[in-house]
Amino acid sequence: MADPSSYRPKPGQIPDSPGVYKFRDEHRRVIYVGKAKNLRQRVANYFQDLANLHPRTRTMVTTAASVEWTVVSTEVEALQLEYSWIKEFDPRFNVKYRDDKSYPYLAVTLGEEFPRVQVMRGAKKKGVRYFGPYGHAWAIRETVDLMLRVFPVRTCSAGVFKNAERTGRPCLLGYIGKCSAPCVGRVTPEEHRELAEDFCDFMAGRTGAYIRRLEKDMTRAAEEMEYERAARLRDDVGALKRAMEKSAVVLADATDADLIAVAEDELEAALQIFHVRGGRVRGQRGWVTDKVEAVDTSGLVEHALQQLYGEERGDAVPKEVLVPALPEDPEAVSQWLAERRGSQVSLRIPQRGDKKDLMATVQRNAQQALGLHKTKRASDLTTRSRALEEIAEALGLDAAPLRIECYDVSHLQGDDVVASMVVFEDGLARKSEYRRFQIKGFEGQDDVRSMHEVIGRRFKRYLQEKERTGEWEERPPAGSDPAATAGPAATAGPAAAGPAPTGPGPAPTGPVPAPAVAAAPAVAAAPDDATEPREDDGRPKRFAYPPQLVVVDGGQPQVAAAQRALDELGIDDIAVCGLAKRLEEVWLPHDDDPVVLPRSSEGLYLLQRIRDEAHRFAITYQRAKRAKRIRSSPLDDVAGLGETRKQALIKHFGSVKKLRQATIDEICEVPGVGRRTAESVAAALAATAPAGPAVNTATGEIIEEDDGGSS
Repeated sequence: MADPSSYRPKPGQIPDSPGVYKFRDEHRRVIYVGKAKNLRQRVANYFQDLANLHPRTRTMVTTAASVEWTVVSTEVEALQLEYSWIKEFDPRFNVKYRDDKSYPYLAVTLGEEFPRVQVMRGAKKKGVRYFGPYGHAWAIRETVDLMLRVFPVRTCSAGVFKNAERTGRPCLLGYIGKCSAPCVGRVTPEEHRELAEDFCDFMAGRTGAYIRRLEKDMTRAAEEMEYERAARLRDDVGALKRAMEKSAVVLADATDADLIAVAEDELEAALQIFHVRGGRVRGQRGWVTDKVEAVDTSGLVEHALQQLYGEERGDAVPKEVLVPALPEDPEAVSQWLAERRGSQVSLRIPQRGDKKDLMATVQRNAQQALGLHKTKRASDLTTRSRALEEIAEALGLDAAPLRIECYDVSHLQGDDVVASMVVFEDGLARKSEYRRFQIKGFEGQDDVRSMHEVIGRRFKRYLQEKERTGEWEERPPAGSDPAATAGPAATAGPAAAGPAPTGPGPAPTGPVPAPAVAAAPAVAAAPDDATEPREDDGRPKRFAYPPQLVVVDGGQPQVAAAQRALDELGIDDIAVCGLAKRLEEVWLPHDDDPVVLPRSSEGLYLLQRIRDEAHRFAITYQRAKRAKRIRSSPLDDVAGLGETRKQALIKHFGSVKKLRQATIDEICEVPGVGRRTAESVAAALAATAPAGPAVNTATGEIIEEDDGGSS
């Protein structure tokens, strides 16, 4: 625990301008980001008597080891920079909302030549128009089914679309009139895009004018005695009205607004949002968060607005945002929202009428969501805590292992040998910390040797990080080779290169001394060498944080190999155990007998989950490598031939077989392929030419080489 006075800026050093400040811990990770109209007043508040600080603020300032700031021109710039830094650094003491479920959206892929209507989840993509979110995917499909009668937009996948293009026959929806069949040329790309845009306009709330136009066309058709057309238009109007009835009118003046309500207690907060478009509720979603910082309702609302609209532009930001409490600086937040929308945005608290009544409904939903979340969370926390305590007791650990890493080796009869590392923190999977390894030290099948290599490589990287930051003073263990622990220079070979990362992510670890930084006048530029991590960028470093427990998939041999790897590196403060599949026994280093946990033990169940997750992650990687090897092409070995030109060659000649038969001059005819590249391609294909035709031994047929991906 740090003393805030040890890194307190000198009097007068902090400017009294608007800006954004960052607190960093002893590992130089950013742990808190805040903004202020007056940096001097705001930052000074953190360095008063600890007894006067909120408990969460007190925890933050005693965890921090330095503070720095960036001056900006306006409060709006401060708001934007704060949002960017929170998103970039993921500080542990900032409020971060998380969805209580993965909500489905109705999406229209306007970025494609033939836009497609579909259900989408997850992160929003560029060139896609979203409507929702909806509570259930079936609600989207019911709405789309009704509207395809009027707006027969494509809904098929790319594979189905290309197959229809190739065969000249549309799918079933094309035959029954629920798709305009652009795949077979029934409509032009321009006509189909117009249908998609009309679909979007209707979903965006511009419904009245369109229905009135259809009704006029229906009346005109009836007057002209075109009764079949009039009946079809009548059915279209009925379908659209049924689609509209699925979202009842809640605001009579056709308002476009988002209503945000917050339910909170001392530890957590739940937030509910109703998206109202054209006076109808078009979507609803909920977030929950731990109150890891001292924040009131105004602060929760401001954080919610940042997360909700930080990546949005245009109509995705409504004209009106109704909230239970205004942010600390409502003018700056309103201006920030207006910049994102491109026009004025009203941010206010509803006082009377329909909007206040609807806000009460949103508030009730937030209260129910918080109650439901706390019920689930209490059960989960109790179970996870008991599991970690049982593991600590069974293995003789001093404290519960809050960070557990598990390793597994996977191969297919000695080929494509890989390993996985999965991370569980506080009993929950931390997938951003997962890592994958290729076994590089030897060829063939040897699980024990593979485990030794993987553990050694992982913790060499950990020691390199400690040495780089000055946290580690090298002391080679007695009887070991000094070169084995001589630091990064001695471990720079292939065996120390480390795994291919699956993504960064911070993780808790013990305190380590680090120098304090008083101020930073501006945001630092990116380093020249992007492969070398910066000392002060605040981002999580790969392999920088040690676990309290290492679990290996296997019995005594694998456990002994893992312990030997740690001993060789001089690491003696990390516990090791193994979980054998046959009898689910827990093995410890240097013990002849296993530790047997009761079958009903929560600790055993957690170890099994971690082991099974490591196995899943390893075998997924191994299968991917094997599939990639099987799909390999002789063109892969041609130096300087990228994927684009490779595909151009295959497309031009039709197959590797025909490309192999082509002359160098014919290869040069492919756009982007010069003579030197053509000679390299011809040489590579000649070197891999089959000795004779492949024969199917079951049928006697000659197997033609006509695919574009292998030979």
